[in-house]
Amino acid sequence: MKMNRRDFLTTSAAAAASGLVTGHAAPPIRGKAEHVISIWLGGGMGQIDTFDPKRKGDPKEKKPGSYYEAIDTAVPGVQVCEHLERLAPLMDRVTAVRTVHHEVIDEHAAATNRMHTGRPISGTVTYPSLGSIVAHERGAASEDAPPYVLIGYPNVTRGPGFLGPRAGYLYLTETSEGPAGLSRPDGVTDARQARREEFLSVLRKNAGTNDPKIAEYKAAIDESLRLSGPGFSGAFDLEREPATLRESYGGEFGQRCLLSRRLVERGVRFIEVSHNLNFLNGIGWDVHHEGILDQYKLIRELDSAVSTLITDLESRQLLDKTLIVITTEFGRPAGFDARGGRAHQGTSFSCVLAGGGLKHTGAFGVTDEMAKETLENPVSVPNFFATICAAVGIDYTKNLYDGDRPVPITDRGEPLRKLLI
Repeated sequence: MKMNRRDFLTTSAAAAASGLVTGHAAPPIRGKAEHVISIWLGGGMGQIDTFDPKRKGDPKEKKPGSYYEAIDTAVPGVQVCEHLERLAPLMDRVTAVRTVHHEVIDEHAAATNRMHTGRPISGTVTYPSLGSIVAHERGAASEDAPPYVLIGYPNVTRGPGFLGPRAGYLYLTETSEGPAGLSRPDGVTDARQARREEFLSVLRKNAGTNDPKIAEYKAAIDESLRLSGPGFSGAFDLEREPATLRESYGGEFGQRCLLSRRLVERGVRFIEVSHNLNFLNGIGWDVHHEGILDQYKLIRELDSAVSTLITDLESRQLLDKTLIVITTEFGRPAGFDARGGRAHQGTSFSCVLAGGGLKHTGAFGVTDEMAKETLENPVSVPNFFATICAAVGIDYTKNLYDGDRPVPITDRGEPLRKLLI
């Protein structure tokens, strides 16, 4: 049946009025979380070996399937890998989103960019990362803290893009040392620091310019001076925590997660905790060939750190205020390569949400018998990002601006309403 333009407009208007047309007609959902701790599993966490287990496979016989046994969780019908035994009883505070997908499969850098910015690499626009979007929209929760801290190596995919340096991150690579450049060099006393700041104020006064770049530079200096004080730098003294708690978090990765909790308490809005430093299995989550043999060590390390983070935040009445996000660049297929490892898979993989005041279901979305194709509730990267934005009270329908050019904040993503309302 053909429909003329007038009939089409009339039908569309009626459908929109009745709520049949999705989009941004309804007011955006706004959650009540105040902070995000984003855990990055560099290399590509295998969903079939962690949060979306299937039948047991056998690499020697080339039988596709999970590498490990599955165990039940606190949520009936939801299972996880046997090496997530501490997270299993906490899955009622967690949702494994099992049907995240994108078309980037074979290239780590492009997929890492996609999972940090929510969109493809552009030759004309440097898009901001999710951390920078949250920093830009919400700012720090305290004037004595930066909005965004990266515990890992700096990278453009984590950066502010066209939002500019004020939405950038403060970074560190060792929890024991704190951010580079914030502590005074040996020999710089309080009196000497005061003289330096007095001299700086004279230079600023003589500059006499309204250049935006100089203004941003001044703001960066002011923030550095403010953050170098004991109020913020004290967050990095993990020795103040009980030894039993530090041990429960685990090794260096666990200590980063502990630090993220302390940074939340100081008022940092967004913290990324990178797991791709000093991998226990020597290769990380990119488990080609024999790299899969010790993959269980990574899973156990993740299990102890994240389960302790959840219970630690909960004991301090911070879990509903803090959204924990676990992401990776893609998943792994059920089949095994010639030497027993796994390749890459972007058609369907798992990312995880915990806390943040969400209505958790243990798992969201259903994949096929080999965790490759989505059967129910596919989740695009923009939709996953929109869910995070909604959870922390950011309008996921708005535009950001690269100069005069409007850029949809989540590439027109829609949140997973089941988790929010």
